Amino acid sequence: MSTPTVQINNVSFAYNGDAVLQSVNLTIQPGDFTAVIGPNGGGKTTLLKLILGLLTPAEGSIAVLGRTPQKASPSIGYVPQNAHINSNFPITALDVVLMGKLDPRKRWARGTVADDRRQALAALEQIEMGTYADTRIGELSGGQRQRVFIARALVTRPALLLLDEPTSGIDTKGQADFFRLLKELNRDITILAVSHDLLVISRYVKSVTCVNRRLHYHGQAEITSEMLETMYPCTAQEVCPVELVAHGLPHRVLMDHQDREPRK
Repeated sequence: MSTPTVQINNVSFAYNGDAVLQSVNLTIQPGDFTAVIGPNGGGKTTLLKLILGLLTPAEGSIAVLGRTPQKASPSIGYVPQNAHINSNFPITALDVVLMGKLDPRKRWARGTVADDRRQALAALEQIEMGTYADTRIGELSGGQRQRVFIARALVTRPALLLLDEPTSGIDTKGQADFFRLLKELNRDITILAVSHDLLVISRYVKSVTCVNRRLHYHGQAEITSEMLETMYPCTAQEVCPVELVAHGLPHRVLMDHQDREPRK
């Protein structure tokens, strides 16, 4: 058996005493492409930050590529929900990608200026943005900017790519193009993508991870409208509504089940 890309065992985390994640277990194998879904405040972004090593769990353990998240950080690419780059700032797509070589956690990946530039251009070519290398970031569309941010994450050749709402603000066609790109990248990279664009992303992912304080992993990609209807109103509970629907439980029975669940 190969080493799991991500191994999370009994992890709990709280902000100022308020539980965000509780007794979370997750195993992501190499080559997986999982959509991370769940209601706002359910702990999705917190989960990514724990995998990145930006947060430390109150309980439990996390291993990335068999190492602690901090030691594995050079092998993790991350595209945050807000990239914090002023679109009016006179910086080119190539400049943005080169920022990935400046990450202090990844100093081992630094080469000569010429090497860094060559690798940054290669990353832009990989996501079909090579012709825009000298274009200012503010002149690109939302979908094109997101591709540049992915190139920035890819420039150090990570084994794991984490994305937090990568298609926010992108039109429907742009979303489909973006996820087709991720599917291509998934041939070589394990991907976890937080997304609310569920009906779009379900066509491209291999599995679904539902996060709502607790976590439930589904080794199947299909997300139906009935699953969405049951997932987003649900409270933190032992039985995952998506799993119940996936196993054919009638919607009416599921709603009765939820009504009987104690509110927390």
